[in-house]
Amino acid sequence: MILSRLLALTATVLFAAAAVPAAAQADKSPDYTKGQALAGVCAGCHGVDGNSTVPTQPNLAGLSWQYTARQLAHFKSGQRDNAIMKGFAANLSDTDMKALGVYYAAQKARTVGAKDVALAKTAEKLYRAGDAARAIPACSGCHSPTGAGIPAQYPRIGGQHAEYLAQELSDYKGGKRGGATKADSNASGKIMVAIASKLTDSEIKALAEYAAGLKPN
Repeated sequence: MILSRLLALTATVLFAAAAVPAAAQADKSPDYTKGQALAGVCAGCHGVDGNSTVPTQPNLAGLSWQYTARQLAHFKSGQRDNAIMKGFAANLSDTDMKALGVYYAAQKARTVGAKDVALAKTAEKLYRAGDAARAIPACSGCHSPTGAGIPAQYPRIGGQHAEYLAQELSDYKGGKRGGATKADSNASGKIMVAIASKLTDSEIKALAEYAAGLKPN
């Protein structure tokens, strides 16, 4: 069903591409130009400029090119489990992945905001300080107090869709992402598994809402 929707939206991509702000096209490097061309097929889920309007699909705008390229490589190899993304990444070369990363890194990210502000507030302490009693480190240590992350290593999560963040945390908790059963050499993924395994479902939802409400820029 998702694939059908993507195909239906493909026809709109060529017209929508013209709507990308001129400022976002400032970098005319070969990688950027190639990435812009490749990104057309990604627009159905992730938006023409990397800002998704689908809450279950992540915003890619503003992520470091290294992080985006690494995730595409993980989809291609099966280290990260997603049948649709594996299909899209299957024919991408390392150069293609870098180009897509460069294009999305140059786009201006738009924050979505928390939908449940009261719930988000309950996660502020856990995000900023962690929980020493349960050996849960502060999320802000890697993703920064504003959710900007550490470029190239830890992704920007501030302003990201709460629905997407909650699903990824749940996948880490269940071992679907970064699990020991996968040939995953990504150390940060294993760290996330260890942390998420200690979170309750309600904490996951609250943390996702809190991160969605942060404004890195």
